[in-house]
Amino acid sequence: MKIQPVKTAIVGCGGISDSYLSTMINKFKILDVVGGYDRNPAKVQAKAEKYGIKPMTFEEILVDDSIEIVVNLTAPTGHYPVIKQLLEAGKHVYTEKVMTVELEHAAELVKLADEKNLYLGAAPDTFLGSAIQTARYVVDSGMIGEITSCYCVLTRDSEIFSRAFPFTAKPGGGIGFDVGIYYITALLSILGPVKEVSGVVRTHKPERKNYAPENFGESYAIECENLMSGILHFECGTVGNLLFDANSIFTAPERPAVALIGTMGIVSIQDPNSFGGDVKVILKGNNEPFTMQQSHAFSDECRGLGVADMAWAMRTGRKNRASKEMAYHALDVLHSIVKSSETSSNQKLQSTFEKTPPIPRGYSGQTFFEFVEEFGIAL
Repeated sequence: MKIQPVKTAIVGCGGISDSYLSTMINKFKILDVVGGYDRNPAKVQAKAEKYGIKPMTFEEILVDDSIEIVVNLTAPTGHYPVIKQLLEAGKHVYTEKVMTVELEHAAELVKLADEKNLYLGAAPDTFLGSAIQTARYVVDSGMIGEITSCYCVLTRDSEIFSRAFPFTAKPGGGIGFDVGIYYITALLSILGPVKEVSGVVRTHKPERKNYAPENFGESYAIECENLMSGILHFECGTVGNLLFDANSIFTAPERPAVALIGTMGIVSIQDPNSFGGDVKVILKGNNEPFTMQQSHAFSDECRGLGVADMAWAMRTGRKNRASKEMAYHALDVLHSIVKSSETSSNQKLQSTFEKTPPIPRGYSGQTFFEFVEEFGIAL
């Protein structure tokens, strides 16, 4: 049974669009990327020439009935109005993280998508990559026993990032909402929903001086969190700790620490902000960890994998893995940590979600999706 590709367009042609377009166009036949829009005509024209897509206005995308999925790659503060217009126009939407800056806006969009029977997916989709899927396989297999605790740590230098990417100094661009979301989503995809959190959130030295040569000495403000610490109590019983600090140093490559600790062993992941990387396992009775053979595909840069998965979900009538419910729950976790910090109290989560099945094992990349397309197998 031949499955019809899903015509797709993008909104927002900034730096991250290259990663998405390269993946969606070159790796997945289920997607037919036909057009793009950006407020800056030069940006969309450059992407159109590079990838062979059509420059479009936002209004043209809204009224084009042939376009089924629109991928929203705008800055976080623009997510709510853009996604709302797309859903109201009857488009399925996949958005860069976070779904929205404000939790109530995300709740409105989830409700709107449900009412209109539309798919709404959200990054990060790195949890669909080989590393986190392999770590999930280790946990699900029982290899390391019952998961009693977990932790994740990341340090960055906010001054470097705010110069290179100004949105990281704005609401929605802080180290928790912009980067911590990868770590939280990774843990949610393996362990399931969180039921209660506590935490401390700070904006350390919000008034800064610019040391970049072109803006030397100018003052600017950090308008988002640059320090977040939290304790997560998962519904499954696992207790987790997280620490995200953007007042430290940035190393290339980054050296984050992520681990799930079980009664029979420990599994650690290199970086939830990437699709691949070594997965280390140390079992009870041993002194040294071993590198787990990758049980799943997609170890290279593959942003847009979540879009392809959503397209397959649309064609086969199942739930997409990078679901709106998990994305909303991850945002709820972040906001609940903020509220805990503001009120000095534990916060019970009001949302939950159901874990979706892992990516099927045994195939890799394009070969697997060609196999699925040829035989009409639902992922």
